Amino acid sequence: MRKAETANTGIVRVFASAAGRGGNMANIYGYIRVSSRDQNEDRQTAAFQEISIPEKNIFMDKQSGKDFERPSYKRMVRRMKKDDLLYIKSIDRLGRNYGEILEQWRILTKEKGIDIVVLDMPLLDTRRGKDLMGTFLSDIVLQVLSFVAENERTNIRQRQAEGIAAAKAKGVKFGRPPLPLPDNFYEIHRQWRKKEISVSEAARLCGMSRATFHDKAKIFEKAR
Repeated sequence: MRKAETANTGIVRVFASAAGRGGNMANIYGYIRVSSRDQNEDRQTAAFQEISIPEKNIFMDKQSGKDFERPSYKRMVRRMKKDDLLYIKSIDRLGRNYGEILEQWRILTKEKGIDIVVLDMPLLDTRRGKDLMGTFLSDIVLQVLSFVAENERTNIRQRQAEGIAAAKAKGVKFGRPPLPLPDNFYEIHRQWRKKEISVSEAARLCGMSRATFHDKAKIFEKAR
């Protein structure tokens, strides 16, 4: 028994050593993207913790929609090799629009030979149906879902724009509220209008730039 146990232990150690050297063992990765610095990534992180993805293999990008460089994503793709497995929470994590999502899917699955699992859509799991029909059905589902994701984002932006327009029509003002005038503004404004002091001096006494003093003066005079 002891000889058998020793032999089995040796096999396990060799197996573990090969995995540790990153031999032919497939790795599991998770990718998180949030669209702004203020958006919370907890929902995506919690999903990856449930499937025990190693923390070192979870990559995250936080950036605005205008900046889509995604340095962490690019670093992850460079590290991944054939037969590795990538988890994403939803299909729109791969791109901002229909075209980008399809292109990244093609690069990962066709060029890199990586499997992808989309947690929010179990049908998008490239480990299933490796035959021609399975790949065909997966590609169809992907295209439909990518289109739906982009269409939903477009609808959200349209609803936001309509809501802002309606609010403005009702007199709602957006942006930062104007700072209150300094206590000495009225007296300084009077002296400036009587040409007792220059605009530069008036602005300095009010703690403003010349342009700001001019703007405040126009608003003040119009209000009166």
